[in-house]
Amino acid sequence: MILTIDVGNTRIKGAVFEDATSLEFFVFDHKQLEKEILKILKKYPKVLYLVVASVGVLEKQAFLAFEKQVQIHFISHQDIFPFTNLYETPHTLGIDRMVLAAGATLQFPKRNRLVIDAGTCITYDFVDENDNYRGGAISPGLRLRYESLHAFTAKLPLLIVEDVDQLIGTSTSGSIHSGVINGLVHEIDGFIDEYQGLASNFIIILTGGDTEFLAKRLKNTIFANSNFLLESLNQTFQYKIDND
Repeated sequence: MILTIDVGNTRIKGAVFEDATSLEFFVFDHKQLEKEILKILKKYPKVLYLVVASVGVLEKQAFLAFEKQVQIHFISHQDIFPFTNLYETPHTLGIDRMVLAAGATLQFPKRNRLVIDAGTCITYDFVDENDNYRGGAISPGLRLRYESLHAFTAKLPLLIVEDVDQLIGTSTSGSIHSGVINGLVHEIDGFIDEYQGLASNFIIILTGGDTEFLAKRLKNTIFANSNFLLESLNQTFQYKIDND
């Protein structure tokens, strides 16, 4: 069994896998790391590997408490990936983006793939049908957009995401919701349209914490899976074992 851990900017997500089958998913705060992982390992004593991808502030030291129970592997740029990295600055490419690209490559062979990860930031990653990682884009996620409007203006309130669906805001709050939500939806749909104009045979993968909220608003056909990064972590590690 493998326990995969995704350390994000705001939360930690985890999943237990037996081969390619997911047994359970977990979400918890950074402060709960040791307690939650100990609980998972107690529930699943057959876990042999703890596989970590981190873009958050937690360092490797935080995981050392578990090294007597499981083998720990931190996904890094030195690992083997199933694609050719054509990024101009390959060592600056986030590990989370590399793992997503690997998962897309392995799960959808011989396709052009655009992976959209809707978390604290929105990342777009393009892997072509010849398994070349070509690059993508980074923009603020929903929460960052709300926070920036409040932080960099004198009077706009700090709002949280609400499940509203309106084009014309009839109040300041309504206008903020319309601008943030519709603005991001139009951005994503616009990126999808432009990428699909580059080539045929495209698969669009939407993942991340805001997947469910955004998926129902997009006009384009997508494959939505909020746990795609955790599944990709498992696939990436299995690929490493098979090809080392």
